[in-house]
Amino acid sequence: MEHITPADARAALDSVDHARAKVVDEVGLPRWYWWLLAAAWVVLGIVGDVGPQWLAVGATVGFGVIHSTIASRRLSGRRRTERLQVSADTVSPRIPMVVIGMLFALVAITIATGFALDADGVRHPGIAAAVFVAVIVGLGGPEILRVLRRWVHA
Repeated sequence: MEHITPADARAALDSVDHARAKVVDEVGLPRWYWWLLAAAWVVLGIVGDVGPQWLAVGATVGFGVIHSTIASRRLSGRRRTERLQVSADTVSPRIPMVVIGMLFALVAITIATGFALDADGVRHPGIAAAVFVAVIVGLGGPEILRVLRRWVHA
């Protein structure tokens, strides 16, 4: 066996670390998750604005049940695609908390936008606010998550 110099060993370890970091950067939620979330956001906005209160409550609970079912499998970020599955040791345990925090922020943006639109006299402020946030979620969800993960080192 050939003698490996410390510089060669360091270069090999750096290469492994770089490859691992590249895989971790790819870990996340699939694009369909974000579009499904955006569609559900709009449905909840419509139901909340024009439907009876009991339906809005039921739709919100139903959304929570369906989302938690999907999220329990996807929020770890370990199965972004069917071809990529990484070990739990590779993925930060903070990812679910980052996503939940992001959802709370999106709810706050929806509420604030709805109140602002209502104060401005918009006819269906809940729907407009939901569509506004749904566009943010659908188009920017993966990118927002990537930035938030970087900020919290997840």
